[in-house]
Amino acid sequence: METRKVAVEGMIDQSDANKVSRALHEVWGVRHVEVNLARGEAVFSYDEHSASFIDFQQALADSGYRMNEIQ
Repeated sequence: METRKVAVEGMIDQSDANKVSRALHEVWGVRHVEVNLARGEAVFSYDEHSASFIDFQQALADSGYRMNEIQ
């Protein structure tokens, strides 16, 4: 299980946070998603044998958002 914390660009309101959450939940292998609108961040856990970080980047890009990993 892999856990990543990312900054999400483009989230303005709760509707955006919900879209981000849905997009991340749709990636095969995701186990947990938590979106923090106030911080502009998302934390998600996934099975690294079923998905890659790039899959999550693409899911957000397809929904109109960009993300950058927070170290």
